[in-house]
Amino acid sequence: MTSAPSQILTAPSPGLASAPEGVQEDLGVARRLLVTAYGHDTPQKLFRARCREWAADPALRHKCKGIWSSTSWAEYYAQARAVGLALAALGLARGDAIAVLSENRPEWLYADMGAQCMGFLSTGIYPTSSPEQVQYIVNDAGVQVLFVENQEQYDKVLAVRAACPTLRRIVITDLKGLRGLDDPMATPFAELLAHGEALAGDGAARFEQAIDASAPDDIAFLVYTSGTTGAPKGAMVANRNLVFQMASVHQYLQLQRLDRSLSFLPLCHIAERMSTVYNPLAQGQIVHFPENAGTVFNDVREVAPHVVFGPPRFWEKLYSQVTLYMQDAIPTARAIYARLLAEGAALAQARLEGHPVTGWRARRYDWMQRLVLSNLRSFLGLQNVKTALTGAAPVPPDLLRWYMAAGIDLLESYGLTETCGFCTAMPVDRIRIGTAGVRASGTEIRLGDENEILVRGPNVFAGYWKLEEKTREAIDADGWLHTGDCGEIDADGYVAIRDRLKDIIITSGGKNITPSNIENRLKFSPYISDAVVVGEGRNYLTCLIMIDQDNIAKFAQDQQVPYSDFASMTRAPEIVQLIQSEIAQVNDRLARVEQIKSFRIIAQLLTAEDDELTPTMKLKRKVVATKYADLITDMYPS
Repeated sequence: MTSAPSQILTAPSPGLASAPEGVQEDLGVARRLLVTAYGHDTPQKLFRARCREWAADPALRHKCKGIWSSTSWAEYYAQARAVGLALAALGLARGDAIAVLSENRPEWLYADMGAQCMGFLSTGIYPTSSPEQVQYIVNDAGVQVLFVENQEQYDKVLAVRAACPTLRRIVITDLKGLRGLDDPMATPFAELLAHGEALAGDGAARFEQAIDASAPDDIAFLVYTSGTTGAPKGAMVANRNLVFQMASVHQYLQLQRLDRSLSFLPLCHIAERMSTVYNPLAQGQIVHFPENAGTVFNDVREVAPHVVFGPPRFWEKLYSQVTLYMQDAIPTARAIYARLLAEGAALAQARLEGHPVTGWRARRYDWMQRLVLSNLRSFLGLQNVKTALTGAAPVPPDLLRWYMAAGIDLLESYGLTETCGFCTAMPVDRIRIGTAGVRASGTEIRLGDENEILVRGPNVFAGYWKLEEKTREAIDADGWLHTGDCGEIDADGYVAIRDRLKDIIITSGGKNITPSNIENRLKFSPYISDAVVVGEGRNYLTCLIMIDQDNIAKFAQDQQVPYSDFASMTRAPEIVQLIQSEIAQVNDRLARVEQIKSFRIIAQLLTAEDDELTPTMKLKRKVVATKYADLITDMYPS
């Protein structure tokens, strides 16, 4: 078991839940807070302490060619030290920048933590980025050493490095396809590591001294925004932000040392960075890296993690797997499944209303779970889950209810890059569907103009890299972060996020519509992977639909619907009718003004490489509206 986190606060933070009446926080106190996590005031110092304390325990596991290899905490530290010393030998000084362009793997962490321990600035670049996007971040951050995973990523850098004047070295992890490479700027990761290990013989003290020199106000790394409304901005995450979050992790994660997690979301994203790199420093879970992005669902079953964080799309995909599987099951199995879910839903509803069912009915349901629903959870790989989390986008309420009925509390949380992740989380004993839970202890949340969510506390980032004006727009003179999200806060302090302020639709009749509410209901369908509701200045709402290729293909096969490619699949009358029926079911549960009157299916299979999607697979509303303007116009005949 881990020891309790330690926090030293100069003043209490009232927030909205469990706040002492009349307590007021001094102006700017959030930035003056001295916070320690487990007795350390920087993540680099805690990293060193944990690697010594848990030296022989496994820290990381990576699947390669079907075999899991393990790295202990002592080895983790040694690898990070080797990278840090080798970077220093290349001439990098405190404050100089490195970047990592790679899928999730242990080498990502070795480079990241090695750089941070030496006081170098670190940033990640999404592996789906284009060469031009790579060039932008390398130049904006002033990257001197770029770690790339393989030939694919190396080729991107090769295409733009002439336009990257600060770049001095490219370190390549996987040399497959690059044997015999003759490039004076390129170095194999193994070679860099070996050089650093040799330096550690006499130079280990330099690494220790650099860690000792780390300070709470130092910038640990940059996280670049997805750039949905312009060029990406580098959010500066300070050591104090990370320490506060690590000291707060027990508020939403109930884990023990050696519990298992799986790292499959991009490490460039703040949520996965916290989950993979920093939360394990607090609670000691073993991080597992899948072989590749295509094996994630199988790896979840194989690892059977104790904690899973995924965006709504991940949880929707698991749900749709079960739904489609049950469609092919024998009638008896379908009937048992339906009865169990109905019983589970009733018990879940009673619990949500504050009247949990006890006695013989609860015991009967527990018995049925053990016999039947335990197999369902094992099928999903969730049999050991202690904490199931979702966030990064609004969640369909029906999805949360389905998981509760299946015996899994899928808990919503809310956070941004600018709050270093976690900002609110759902109390497991007081779940309230339709909200993102209550504020983190030690932070404040209130509503501003137009019901904008405002946040103040030690988790608020240090500002945007080299963009002082943008920083002043985001953080006002009183220290409040303006999130750009609108929402509500009830009397018990539960925060409900309604939509992005800029996405609110005002119809020609003057009605304010939050499109994400409608889109989330649509995405609960196993056949709809994403949706964009349209209707600004119009007299009714329409929608652009992105279908789920795998599930639609199975439907087409089962119903013998002919098609030749993805585009022809989207045009098939049977598929159009299927989506129409899914939309009709959603319309039945919406107010008249919110109902979708017409729709079109996007005939292109979108990936993160396409302009319409962010690297985190969110549709860019403005890009979609512009690119598919003809489809939208067609839904509003004159």
